[in-house]
Amino acid sequence: MNAATITGTPGRVAAGEPALAPVRWWPSLGVGAALAAMVLALSGRHGYHLDELYTRVAGRHLGWGQIDQPPLVALVARVETAVFGDNLTALRVVPALLMGVTVVLVGLIARELGGSQRAQLLATVAAAVSGLALITAHLLGTNDFDVLVWVAVCWLAIRLARTRDPRLWLAMGVVVGAGLYAKYLLVLLLLSIGVGMLVGGPRRLLFHPYVPAGAAIAVLIASPVLIWQATHGWPQFEMADALSIALADLSRISFLPMLILVVGLFLTPFWIAGLVALLRRAQWRPYRFVAVAYLFMIALLIAIGGQAVYAGALQFVLLAAGCVVAADWARTAVRRCLAGVALAANLVTSAVLLLPVLPIQAYADNPLLAQLAITQFDQAGWPELTAQAAAVYRALPPEDRSHAVFYGNHYGQAGALDKYGPAYGLPPAYSGHNSYADFGRPADDKTVVITIGVDRAKFSQLFAQCTPAGRFTVDLPVSDAGQEFMVCRGPREPWSRLWPRLRWIGFQCPYTAMAVTAASKEGCV
Repeated sequence: MNAATITGTPGRVAAGEPALAPVRWWPSLGVGAALAAMVLALSGRHGYHLDELYTRVAGRHLGWGQIDQPPLVALVARVETAVFGDNLTALRVVPALLMGVTVVLVGLIARELGGSQRAQLLATVAAAVSGLALITAHLLGTNDFDVLVWVAVCWLAIRLARTRDPRLWLAMGVVVGAGLYAKYLLVLLLLSIGVGMLVGGPRRLLFHPYVPAGAAIAVLIASPVLIWQATHGWPQFEMADALSIALADLSRISFLPMLILVVGLFLTPFWIAGLVALLRRAQWRPYRFVAVAYLFMIALLIAIGGQAVYAGALQFVLLAAGCVVAADWARTAVRRCLAGVALAANLVTSAVLLLPVLPIQAYADNPLLAQLAITQFDQAGWPELTAQAAAVYRALPPEDRSHAVFYGNHYGQAGALDKYGPAYGLPPAYSGHNSYADFGRPADDKTVVITIGVDRAKFSQLFAQCTPAGRFTVDLPVSDAGQEFMVCRGPREPWSRLWPRLRWIGFQCPYTAMAVTAASKEGCV
């Protein structure tokens, strides 16, 4: 019986290569299930993230694409709310399950690198207690699928380098094609892997006839979303430009700290050890392309002003490699204890920062948490915003209320009113932000608009009268605190002509009220 038979690998295996360790499925699946159960148990605390409020509404307006993302996440939101109900926990079931699968896959990467069963389980646990896993499992967004796809592609690439089975290029084509329905950032990974193989080898794998075949499969599967982008003027590039403008300087300044925090401070020795081992271990030479790909991506992200979190999925691969190293290192009780303490400390610190484990006011009252736990505040204040918007609406004369609608400067505001507004009997809410602008515009008989956070000078030009109606007040450092309510009456043109002037593609800066667009060339302050 040869090594290929022992390992279950259909491709050619180098002579003398040891069999891979068997997979202990139940412990690994148990870790993934525990992660999913933990985040779902906490899912109902605090509230919807502003992106989830947007995605929830997008689920009612399905198409082959959106201005700022492909269609898969909106489709998932539609299915989740239909199956489980229109509530916060229902919206977060799929993210929890996907990350449970992802951490198991990280353990399989450790196995592909020759890791023992202990190394596989260590890699699964380390991935599960990372900051990236916790936040991605907690929130519904494009990262849920993106991280899984990146890890799957890396697993297939490492398996390809080990077995030299060219059919794995076809499998990668399928995974990439499906992944492009969730996020276009996947192209960066493919570029990085290509550079990694060219520089670090095995180069010959790049020139196999199955490579263009795999690429053709990916393009064929993703053709609907690619055609949508092409026929809509490639808005993803404008969105990427806006993000770069908004975050370039901030990303470069905070790149190194974020690189550490993405996975977690106490897991840093693990993935650094994995990076070094991939570069130096002779037996891992076939997999050296992973380390080169990671270094290339870091350099690329710094050059273009990208965020460190974009490299997070590749850090999972380094983490898997580092756990193989750590499992060999932790031969004594003291060393195993140190590794366990590091895992526990990473879980606690990452959970406090990224999961709603504390009351929201506790985050606001602690100066350090108020600065670091930004994600917590993106999930707070929406019911209060809606209640105060409802007070503005009720203060209108009855004849105005019958002709009134709401307009939110960004999709989070409009999405909040869509979710919480029906309890107050509020009229529909609209926004010109990104694809929310495509979800509908007011009818021409709607001549009174209650706005939130808009540019007063701009709206004063579009309406006959705009009157301030107070500001949003809340005892939490949420990004919309202090936003102005206005009541604008008498649109100067029909909505069909006004609406194109209200559309904008851009990014809402965290902790500021300023919208950043590709056209404005403004930046976050």
